[in-house]
Amino acid sequence: MPCPSATLVVWSSAWLHGAAASDDVLDALQTWGEVQEFRAADDELAARLDLPGPHDTPAGPALLLAALRKAGASTGELALPVPGDARGLGGASPFATLAMRIGEAAVLPEAGLGLVPERIAEGILRWTVFETGDLPPAEHLPIGEAEHGMASAMREAATALIDLGVAKQRPGVREEIAQTIAAKPAPDWPENIPPRTLRILQRATEVEAILWVATDDSPGGALSASAMRSRTDALRPLFDAVRAARRASVAEMVRVLADQAPHS
Repeated sequence: MPCPSATLVVWSSAWLHGAAASDDVLDALQTWGEVQEFRAADDELAARLDLPGPHDTPAGPALLLAALRKAGASTGELALPVPGDARGLGGASPFATLAMRIGEAAVLPEAGLGLVPERIAEGILRWTVFETGDLPPAEHLPIGEAEHGMASAMREAATALIDLGVAKQRPGVREEIAQTIAAKPAPDWPENIPPRTLRILQRATEVEAILWVATDDSPGGALSASAMRSRTDALRPLFDAVRAARRASVAEMVRVLADQAPHS
């Protein structure tokens, strides 16, 4: 599914390029929680960005946007790290540690900043802003390759479900998948985003729903150690394809917004 970091990356980039109002950013973020809190990871960064520090009362999105502008942010990137794949995080750091634990981060490379969201209570999402320093350039995956990869992933996911006996042993599997998809937040996106990009994001949500159902160990699931290993090996590349497609889709959205920005 889309994630809070993807929403922040796209909408903050839209705002920084003059394609969205600050209220648009707030409205989009509220999809993930009615209250959005922001604070710097340390007092030095807090002073530089005019943000609350780690022991202060967090600020709202308006102060965060002003801080991004002050820091020279231009475009964002989405990081979706998992153990064994820390792309987008740089070396070991408090930022990388938290981003790996949460599984996502928004990166503003021109500003040298990274933001990680944590759900601290129902309806409350707290973002910590880190100084990242220089990070390696993001790996570019053309949107066409991402779309092809997702198409292949969907075929492979369906085959894996059949091979693992999930569909046969759990007759309600289609309903499970539909319910999983319906339960995910569906954030709005800026105008003029190519439909192809949105289609790939939706496909990623569908494939991920299939994968989570396939990894569920409820009655009828694959419970033996050998079966679990086989299932993990079969599905890992598909989870990777979903993450790659999400990163590519967000990168394409940001690119389109930058290209559409008015030039002086």
